[in-house]
Amino acid sequence: MTSDDAIRQAKEVLQIEAESILKLVDKVGSSFARAVDLIYRSKGRVIVTGIGKSGLIGKKIVATLTSTGTQALFLHPVEGLHGDLGIVVKDDVLIAISNSGETEELNVILGSIRRIGAPIIAFTGNLRSSLAKDSDVVIDVGVEREACPFGLAPTSSTTASLAMGDALAIALIRKRNFREKDFFKFHPGGNLGQRLRAMVRDFMIQGDAVPRVYTKASLKEAIEENDRRNKGFVLVTNRKDRLLGILTDGDVRRLIMKGRSLTEGTVDEVMTRAPKTIGENTSLAQAIELMQRDEITTLVVVNSRMQLKGYIHLHDILGRGGTVRISIA
Repeated sequence: MTSDDAIRQAKEVLQIEAESILKLVDKVGSSFARAVDLIYRSKGRVIVTGIGKSGLIGKKIVATLTSTGTQALFLHPVEGLHGDLGIVVKDDVLIAISNSGETEELNVILGSIRRIGAPIIAFTGNLRSSLAKDSDVVIDVGVEREACPFGLAPTSSTTASLAMGDALAIALIRKRNFREKDFFKFHPGGNLGQRLRAMVRDFMIQGDAVPRVYTKASLKEAIEENDRRNKGFVLVTNRKDRLLGILTDGDVRRLIMKGRSLTEGTVDEVMTRAPKTIGENTSLAQAIELMQRDEITTLVVVNSRMQLKGYIHLHDILGRGGTVRISIA
């Protein structure tokens, strides 16, 4: 195989698996919603089980669930037959993963799960299988073909199950109102964990780097300061550093649309009063939560007397490689 052949083959595999995931979109419906609700209302844990490659995917789903606020454990079906079913109680929810739905080692434990009283959610590509028939909720993760040229090695099918597991975990995040500060509880290490554990004072921008003009400054002066700093805003204070307001790029655009002259008047006449603020001893996790709640990316840092200490931007918290879902409408 030449280098060109290897590249072509890799692209074909990725195309097949990507198409398999995209086709799952049309399969997400009421069964998926029932699965989310079943897990959300459960007083127990999610027990995930599967054999072989499906088992490995199951372990990844467990890891994702546990790190995002849903208690989960992996149960190997064979170990379950030899005593490990004792970890399952009626308040738990079982997720059984099998593309064919006819995995003997898996299906044989379903009767015991039934007797325990735990509901069963199936991830399967065969809606007429024994697994599907024995489950309370069936989620279709079927694919048209495997990426394997022989159609034997689980490739597209395991990718589909993994993606559906991610979809389930993220839906539960939304359902539980799981937040960044909650994420930190389960991720105290790592780059993001270390950042969220820090305080605003550790990451805020302060001193001469803060875009600022004093009260009664001309509107033109404030716009020039904003343009020079290129931060998207300029803060307004009195001579004792008390925060009075903020002028943002959005404010300037709205003035232009109203036909307001930008060379006349003072900044006090058009600034937004009482901008969103935060204390320097607040955690970064709380700062992100405030930004997300108020749909903003910058908070002004003040002390108890409302004196300006600095500001903090989302990028300063997450770093250039970090992301968080914040709508800026």
